[in-house]
Amino acid sequence: MQELGIWTLLPLLTTLLLAFVTRSALISMLVGTFVGTLLLGSMPGAGLNQLFQASLGNADFIWICEIVVLIGILFALFRRADVLNALAARFSGGHGSRRKVELSAWCMGFVIVDDYFSPLLTGSVIRPMSDKAKVPREKLAFILDSTTASVCILVPFTAWGAYVASLIAQNDAVASVNEGLMIFIAAIPYNFYPLLLIAFTFFICLGVIPDFGPMRTAERRVRATGALVRPGGKPLSGADDGMPAVNRKSPPSLLIELAAPVFLLIGFGAWSLIAGGSVMIVEAFMLANAYLFVVLAVRGEFVNVSDAADVIVNGTRSVMEALLIVSLAYALNAVTAELQAANYIIDQFAAYLTPATVVALTFVLTSLISFSTGTSWGAFALMMPVALPLAFEFSGGEITPLIFQTVAAVAGGGIFGDHSSPVSDTSVLASVGAGSDHIDHVVTQLPYAVFIAVLTVALYLVL
Repeated sequence: MQELGIWTLLPLLTTLLLAFVTRSALISMLVGTFVGTLLLGSMPGAGLNQLFQASLGNADFIWICEIVVLIGILFALFRRADVLNALAARFSGGHGSRRKVELSAWCMGFVIVDDYFSPLLTGSVIRPMSDKAKVPREKLAFILDSTTASVCILVPFTAWGAYVASLIAQNDAVASVNEGLMIFIAAIPYNFYPLLLIAFTFFICLGVIPDFGPMRTAERRVRATGALVRPGGKPLSGADDGMPAVNRKSPPSLLIELAAPVFLLIGFGAWSLIAGGSVMIVEAFMLANAYLFVVLAVRGEFVNVSDAADVIVNGTRSVMEALLIVSLAYALNAVTAELQAANYIIDQFAAYLTPATVVALTFVLTSLISFSTGTSWGAFALMMPVALPLAFEFSGGEITPLIFQTVAAVAGGGIFGDHSSPVSDTSVLASVGAGSDHIDHVVTQLPYAVFIAVLTVALYLVL
């Protein structure tokens, strides 16, 4: 597909253009995917069908769908228990409360170190309080998105660290995966993008750095009208969080019906990470849902079995748009990969990689690939075999700070795309957790992400 040249980028460019013009993620991604199938030479319609079967018929897609559906059901159970309204009523809306809510969301990103688990759980806990404090849903989505993958890439003893270390170890100059992990750890101080992003988000939450761009517009909207979501916006979940209180037979218990299932989520997730080396996210949500179903049934809050089944249906319906967007993101990623768009980007810049520019250009290239494909891990896999051998050649085969900086540039560039791309699954989940319109989330946080990326490039150039 390399003979297509710059046309390999057309599906993504079409998606981005339509997304910013129409503010419809679904239509934009569907059209972009369709354009990709035409470039592949497929018959109209038939190509889409084949692409969907190939890209969605895998365990990874089913796994993320399970997570989204289970979080939708958990929200529905929380609403049935009326604990979200009870939590909002308990929350004090006095002076400084807005700042406390935003800082609480920021801090939870360091407690729940998982790029899928963190935005969903943090969003479910923080959203009722942030709504009462009049925090725009776009702002909450930005905080959730900024403290997921950015935190994960800075914690070496996770799946992220192991994966990057294994990629580093594939280089002939690295003796083992353990040495690759040591290089990854030594590169953390040079991983400027996530470090700067986390600090930037902290100061935004404190109010030290004023909002700018579309986020400032969202803040003005809330102050002027109280609308947490843009008029015409379509939240991926939580559109009815402010629904009137349900008629319960007994008052809601924040301890039994909110704190306990959240504790089960975190506790089981932490146990599975310690015992098995990975977070069993789906099983953790299953456990929390099962617990809450049993508690509500024992307390007589379900009229009958059909009433309990309706909770499942309503919870699934509330995240249906999120499921469709995730589906299209997988399909768009698949067609972009088949067109070899990432290889085209690498080919255009490879000749400019010199000792003076290798770190900065590595960050830029990885950012472009990650943004185009919506996957940081895919960008890591593509760029590490290209950039790291060059860095070793420039360093004479020795492990020097240039090696650490190059590894950091690959890691940080991947995080930029994971953070800012509209087809990134973690960005979609941040929209789900915050109950934000997905394109509004992307549009409001993109200037912040680009600002931090520019600072990162500048730092790499002056090193």
